[in-house]
Amino acid sequence: MKAIIIDDEIQGRRALSSKLQMHCPEVIVIGEAENGKQGIEMIQSIRPDLIFLDIEMPIMTGFEMLNQLPERNFQVIFTTAYDQYAIKAIRYAVFDYLLKPIDAEELIRCIQKLKNIKFPFTDERLQVLQHKSSKIALATSEGLIFSPIEDIVCLEADSNYTTFYFRDKSRLLVSKTMKEFEDLLPPDIFFRSHHSFLINLHHVKKYLKTDGGRIELSTGQVVDLSRRRKDEFMVRIA
Repeated sequence: MKAIIIDDEIQGRRALSSKLQMHCPEVIVIGEAENGKQGIEMIQSIRPDLIFLDIEMPIMTGFEMLNQLPERNFQVIFTTAYDQYAIKAIRYAVFDYLLKPIDAEELIRCIQKLKNIKFPFTDERLQVLQHKSSKIALATSEGLIFSPIEDIVCLEADSNYTTFYFRDKSRLLVSKTMKEFEDLLPPDIFFRSHHSFLINLHHVKKYLKTDGGRIELSTGQVVDLSRRRKDEFMVRIA
């Protein structure tokens, strides 16, 4: 894979390039840029397979740089110091990221994942990335599904997988744990009713006292409500 590194910190570029050479010889760094403007010029002239892109840079951010590119025929791994807002946006759009200082094992994991799963960089992913869309990208074996948040009725845990249930009564199996989505989806809308269920409070239809407490959702689906979460649930829907 031909790669370029776009980062305003020269030490960061050198460290990443050295780790790639040492641990990921299949990735060849063919260029470096210190800001988004240089990055755009380099991408258009070199046409890399992969870019390592810092988010916070002078002149323009990494997100803004991507928005100015007419074509995006490459894969992206974001590099950033810890920024909860930016990382959440990255995860919504199903991109990979590396936290600075970059750990060698995490770098290897990212590259291996990229070799096995390659999602096209579409305008829809960019919109999700920049929060210009109220959707979340869900990775499946067939590709990416973009779902409006309001259409998600509930999630059900299934070991290392999660089943999504939607307003139209369709369902989707995603190869991530429900805990990952619980951390990602807005907590003012989604509520963990039970260790197996995360529900959209906007889709609650009824509270049922039977069997210790259950919840009927707008689709007719009935999910469990654990005893220890009952009081919080009653406050949330009041």
